[in-house]
This record gives sequence, C-alpha cells and structure tokens, in this order.
Amino acid sequence: MALALACLLVILSITSLFVGVIDLSWAALWSDPGAVELLVVSRAPRTIAVIISGGALAVSGAIMQMLVRNRFVEPMTAGTGQGAALGILLVTLFAPGASILVKMVLASLTALGASAGFLAIVQRLPPTQPLLVALVGLIYGGILGAAVTFIAYQADLLQYVEIWMNGEFSGVLQGRYELLWLVALVAALAYLAADQFAIIGMGRTASINLGLNYRQTMVLGLLAISIVTALTVVTVGLIPFVGLVVPNIVARLAGDNLRRSLPLTAMTGATLVLLCDILGRLIRYPYEIPVGTVFGVVGALLFLWLLHGPKRHVS
Repeated sequence: MALALACLLVILSITSLFVGVIDLSWAALWSDPGAVELLVVSRAPRTIAVIISGGALAVSGAIMQMLVRNRFVEPMTAGTGQGAALGILLVTLFAPGASILVKMVLASLTALGASAGFLAIVQRLPPTQPLLVALVGLIYGGILGAAVTFIAYQADLLQYVEIWMNGEFSGVLQGRYELLWLVALVAALAYLAADQFAIIGMGRTASINLGLNYRQTMVLGLLAISIVTALTVVTVGLIPFVGLVVPNIVARLAGDNLRRSLPLTAMTGATLVLLCDILGRLIRYPYEIPVGTVFGVVGALLFLWLLHGPKRHVS
C-alpha cells in the first residue's frame, strides 16, 4: 500500500507541474528560460504546498481523533480552523501591518484556545454517543465561524475572510509558502510521539495506569494540531474533511497501529488533496475551482462511504 501511494503521489506531483493556464512542457524547460522561471516560482511551490498541507492536515486529524477518542471529528470541523481564522481576523483589525510571524503566533494561540474549548465540552458528553461528539463539533465550529463572519461583516472585511474560509492554492508562489515547511516539521515531530497518542486513545485512566503523563501528552497533541491548522489557514485557507476521512480510510485498510499508519495517513492526505487540486484546475479550465470546494464534495462522498461501506480491519 505504501509503495502504491508513493508511486501515485509522484505521478500526480509531476502532472501538477504541467497543469495550468500557461502551457508548460518538458521541451520548453530545456530551451525557454521563462518556462524554468514559471516552474520554480509558481508550479513547484504550489505542488509542494499541496503535498505538505494535505499530509499535515491528515496527520493532525488522526491525532485529534485519538485525543477526543472519536473517529468523527477533525480540526477543520471542530472549531480549530475557525479559531485560527478568528486570530488572523483580530490581527488584521488591530494590527494590519503586522508581519506573517505575528499572524502565525496569534492564529496558533486562538486555534489552541478553540481546541481546548472543544475538548472541555467533549469531556462532558456521554461516551456512549460518538455521533453526538461530531454533531457538537460541527455546532461549535459553526458558532465560531459565524462569529468570524459577523465581525468581518461589521468591519467590511467579509470578502477578505472568504479567502481563509475556503482553501485554495492559486496564490502560492515562491516566497509565500515557506511557512508550510514548519508544518511539515511539526507533523514529523508528532510522528515521534505516535505511541503516546495511541495510548491517549485508550482513555485517561488506562493512560495513567500505563505510566503516561496524560496532561503533558494532551497539551503536546493540542499544540501540534493548533500549529498545523493555524499555519495552513494562514497560508492557503480552510480545507475541510481532510483530517476526517483520510485517517478513517487508512485505519480501515491498515488498522489502528498509529506508528505504522501515520506515514500512510500523510501520503494518502497529500495524494487526495493533490488530486483534488488538479481536478479544480481542469474542471473549468482555464478557470479554477478552489481545492476546498472540490475536496468538500469528494470528502462528503468518502464520508458517506465510510458510514455505510463494508468494514475491514488489518491488525
């Protein structure tokens, strides 16, 4: 499975480099300096940004599902992404000239607060109602999203906010995506703590009995989720369903061993988001449909398949 995913990801990555409004070919790369500049400045950064965003969002979704102990939640639909958007909006209102680093820090803090608030609510819900957790997450995220929209409407920034609320990669250029390398680093560091997150998924009592520092691991997981979500929203906007459907697909096909499944989760997330980005460029060519819209449709169909499809677990 890993080899097939890697091959598919390589094929899609090469395809992505040559799909766009401006024609680009292998022959032009050897003879036309403008073609090389297009590849280096636009196409390659965009492809790299898609791969990092898709993989990291899928990993953060898998971690959140372990922290919450529920397979029907993800950062972008449980308030974390909306919290990050709120942080960016506050910076825009009160410090419009702030650097991207300031936006990143405040978005991470508001995303962390939103995630902590969701976990506090979840802990008061009955554990026998897993779908209730997902429903509460959608309501919670909807309330935060409505607050962001209302504030933006009052400040005449509604069109500006729409850029963050619907993820797309058309504006990714060299010099405007490098923050995503930090996202890749955080996702890689989270992999080192995969066993601890797997134990967290067994519950508080079992985690403590196994000698795990429950509070420290929860904080570590929340920080990883918040940083990944905030930096993704700052750079490309909200992309829903990635952290929801991808971990469930991988868990169904490869089992629940988090250390073994996280690399597969990252590759699957990167592959699906890259595929949706390419489709978004081709469906209405030469116009472009945002990847958030395309993956919203694809993710909804995949989620319905997960709910009603045959189950398969490999230990």
